[in-house]
Amino acid sequence: MEEKRILLSHGSGGLMTRELIERHMLKQFENPMLSLLNDQAVFRTPSSRLAFTTDSYVIDPIFFPGGDIGKLAVCGTVNDLAMSGAMPLYLSCALIIEEGFLFSDLERIIISMRDACEEAGVQIVTGDTKVVNRGGLDKIFINTSGVGALQDGLHICGHMARVGDKILVSGFLGDHEIAILSRRKNLEFITHILSDSAPLNLVVGPLIQAGLGQYLHAMRDPTRGGLATILNEIAGQSQVGVLIEEDLVPIRDEVKGACEIMGFDPLYLANEGKLVAFVDGQKADEVLSLMRQTKYGQEARIIGEVVAEPKSVVQLRTAIGGTRILDILTTEQLPRIC
Repeated sequence: MEEKRILLSHGSGGLMTRELIERHMLKQFENPMLSLLNDQAVFRTPSSRLAFTTDSYVIDPIFFPGGDIGKLAVCGTVNDLAMSGAMPLYLSCALIIEEGFLFSDLERIIISMRDACEEAGVQIVTGDTKVVNRGGLDKIFINTSGVGALQDGLHICGHMARVGDKILVSGFLGDHEIAILSRRKNLEFITHILSDSAPLNLVVGPLIQAGLGQYLHAMRDPTRGGLATILNEIAGQSQVGVLIEEDLVPIRDEVKGACEIMGFDPLYLANEGKLVAFVDGQKADEVLSLMRQTKYGQEARIIGEVVAEPKSVVQLRTAIGGTRILDILTTEQLPRIC
């Protein structure tokens, strides 16, 4: 039997749209706010300060080793909130679906989103669904926005890095982009690396709860453009220099090997479940120790430090003792990576 597919009428706003929402979205995301089916969600927050973010996901392929577009959309939005030190609370979800898309694939994506929400401790409380003509887009695109609560007095921002800060990464870099590349190009023989897509509030939250938030000066998740691009952005915002040690940057041998074959630089590979933190040098070891006790920070490392000069420049001390400048990424190594 032919599998059921999305029709244009599923995006008409009528009966079939309502059936799509009730049978698929509400079934997986049910909560008191979403169940009202209003055009907005009304909620209370535990804080007078809120963080807000939005992002869109157009990744190709939509299913990949270690995840899918649904998990990626939830984790990506949660992570953007967590990088400010916020506790993620509520998400919106807007689906733009191509006519003919399989209901079985949609269900798989929605279940993945539900599971990611449960792990991150967030709720999807409002959303939207649109259907476009076949060929009008590639399968499915997802937009998610998120709201999180911030402690008073907590300020983690890209312009807050200071000379003497240590630079931490929460684990192995480059896994996500290599996982996508291997599936997109049918190069599974290169590596069995899985995407690192994960909710980073499970790393940041324990640090905040332990009273270490004041020592986290700047944080980012190195997605498109990878580690080197994020370091350049923060160095520029804070008007400081950055020096990292090549030998200390955690990159799997399989990722290095794939990069050699494809001509990529692993320092510019996208990640979806790693963070870079600029931490007060006096507290860096304490932060590192606690980070390693979290589910997604077990392979955390200190990879370098913030220096006074040259300002806005990122330098890499190589394994043979020389140094080279890491510029910001000027071209995209792999399009539609998230």
